[in-house]
Amino acid sequence: MELVHFLEQSYFHEQAEKTFLEQKEKILRLLPEADIQHVGSTAIPNSLTKGDLDIQVRVPAEIFTVAVEKLSALYAINEGSVQTDYFRAFQDDTTDPLLGVQLTVIGSELDIFWKFREVLLANDTYRAEYDELKKAYEGKSMEAYREAKQRFFARLMETPEFQRL
Repeated sequence: MELVHFLEQSYFHEQAEKTFLEQKEKILRLLPEADIQHVGSTAIPNSLTKGDLDIQVRVPAEIFTVAVEKLSALYAINEGSVQTDYFRAFQDDTTDPLLGVQLTVIGSELDIFWKFREVLLANDTYRAEYDELKKAYEGKSMEAYREAKQRFFARLMETPEFQRL
């Protein structure tokens, strides 16, 4: 059973930002029309994080298939993640920190990662609540944490802050 552990974002911020900028440059060389966002907890000051870097690559629907092909040349497809006509997840376990890339069609159902970041940046109460959830799952099952995280984000999607985005 995989266990989950968290540390303060400040431990990872500098390296995560450096890796984000390096990866953003690589992706833009292949997909100049992409909107590339640093998402996830390493993008949220004062938050707890597992220490991995999450990047959202947002593209128009008409280039999604090409984007999948081009990103597949850079990263491994995350086989454990959902795959649709508007979403693909990739990973790179060789970067520091470990990297997850979420490719989404702009305006699609899963074009939400940047919105979560914006809501957590704008509302410290939500960020603190998310950190409390993480503390409750420290050293516990990754699967159980992911289920709780999914419930938290489903609730966050119902907030006025999220709805405005």
